[in-house]
Amino acid sequence: METCRQSDTSVYGINYISLEGVFQLTNTFSNKYRQEAKQQLNKQFDLIIVGGGITGAGIALDAVTRGLNVALFEMQDFAAGTSSRSTKLVHGGLRYLKNFEIKMVAEVGKEREIVYENGPHITTPEWMLLPFYDEGTFGPFTTNIGLRLYDFLAGVKKKERRKMLNKEETLNNEPLLRREGLAGSGYYVEYKTDDARLTMEILKKAVENGAVAFNYMKVDQFLYRDGKVVGVEAVDQLNDESVLVYADKVVNAAGPWVDELRAKDNPSLKKPLFHTKGVHLVFDNIVFPLTQAIYFDSPDGRMIFAIPRDGKTYVGTTDTAYTGDLENPTASLQDRTYLMRAIHEMFPTVNVNEQDIESSWSGIRPLIQQEGKDPSEISRKDEIFISDSQLISIAGGKLTGYRKMAQSIVDLVASQWKSENGRKLPESKTKKMPLAGGEVGGSKGFEQFKKKVLQSGYPEEMLEKWVNRYGANTEKLIEFYETAIHEHVFLEADIWAELMYTLECEAVYKPVDFFIRRTGALFFDIEFVKKYKKPVIQEMKDYFQWDDQKVKQHTEELDKAIYEAQNPVKEELK
Repeated sequence: METCRQSDTSVYGINYISLEGVFQLTNTFSNKYRQEAKQQLNKQFDLIIVGGGITGAGIALDAVTRGLNVALFEMQDFAAGTSSRSTKLVHGGLRYLKNFEIKMVAEVGKEREIVYENGPHITTPEWMLLPFYDEGTFGPFTTNIGLRLYDFLAGVKKKERRKMLNKEETLNNEPLLRREGLAGSGYYVEYKTDDARLTMEILKKAVENGAVAFNYMKVDQFLYRDGKVVGVEAVDQLNDESVLVYADKVVNAAGPWVDELRAKDNPSLKKPLFHTKGVHLVFDNIVFPLTQAIYFDSPDGRMIFAIPRDGKTYVGTTDTAYTGDLENPTASLQDRTYLMRAIHEMFPTVNVNEQDIESSWSGIRPLIQQEGKDPSEISRKDEIFISDSQLISIAGGKLTGYRKMAQSIVDLVASQWKSENGRKLPESKTKKMPLAGGEVGGSKGFEQFKKKVLQSGYPEEMLEKWVNRYGANTEKLIEFYETAIHEHVFLEADIWAELMYTLECEAVYKPVDFFIRRTGALFFDIEFVKKYKKPVIQEMKDYFQWDDQKVKQHTEELDKAIYEAQNPVKEELK
């Protein structure tokens, strides 16, 4: 059975066929064959990318589709850092109008539509209410002007352009809003996404086109020749094996860890990054029955989202300076108090308390240092740094703008090659390139595809979830589902199918990969995680042939993640 959608590639983008014909792998992106895949690192690459978040994934896709040999290394799981901890919106940056970042609003607004058309299964239009109050930061005039300017700058299509609602219309859309002082609202479209899955679909498309990508592979050192960086030493975090990998160019796209890698290249470097932390809280829709996405003013003037999703309501984000653990950022009592106060201020009839917090996540924003500015005022623009060793680093930026950021990096590489050796690269091809799962003919084609799948005779609720999560690759999950029905497995057929797809086609290695980055269950269905953690781990044990010690290790890691999601406060105010 052909397991993945990739056409002419397989393990980490490579086909392996032994001389004896015993070992043959086709169309898979699986850590089950990790050791064999690592053999491909012996060759010279055109480009090495450090970082498997959305920026690194985007660079890999842009580069490989221009004909470059690409290797990508991520020290954790793909998207384990900032790219799975955002507000989960592909948005046009309305909030940046407040800081007069006109160019950014125009650019990311237009990119939003491109992301939607290339991955319509993972990006969904969502009407958003922006209420304004008599004493608030925004009034009817400023809201109207701001949204109209936003429509113009972002190139918003006619059917999604802003509307202005009066008080009654606003409350009809969301009765939970505070009524006192409410004057009306702006009504405009944002786009919901699953940030980790968006990253995964970009990366899968890169692998499909020939990129080599490894999660749990940490770049420990850079390699040099005549003072120029020519490769990396990467340490496999699963077995501590070290490998030297060489390339013409090396790009540092490590997000919050960009400065750490730049310091390895140049220990005397002055660090330009300023880390801020964003926290989100999740509630069951029963206790916080929000029906309409809201973008509202908090008591201190910062803008906050409250968004209904999959039977839950999540609220965020904070924006405070952060100097703690980058791998495992935690919420403080102050963070939780801030968000709870904002909820009670805007939704006074919603009587949620700390015990109602079902799940949470905290993420780090790697921003470019701007002296004298409050964290929420610091620009989200991206910036490229080139060291004396020719290490290329990119920092800052927005999830929505990942494609343009990637294009700018590969354009830079192209210009360097042209001046160095006359090598000319073609232009970027990603503007109209469907992501993995997005091969359905854009947003219009997706609706037709979805209708067809839902009529295929399988359980509709299962298919609805899969189509919205995996798009065109739902066909592959159905093949696994059929297998599960006819074979003995530890799980229900639909869950087994999803697990096997992510093991074979999405490089899942740890239970946390499956429950957090591939399905989002830890954030939006934590009871599902608790219910199925044991059988999922049992299936993974059989798949990877883990011993009891490995099972214990991965179980403890998942239990820790569950505990931290449900108990977001780990640090007290000093």
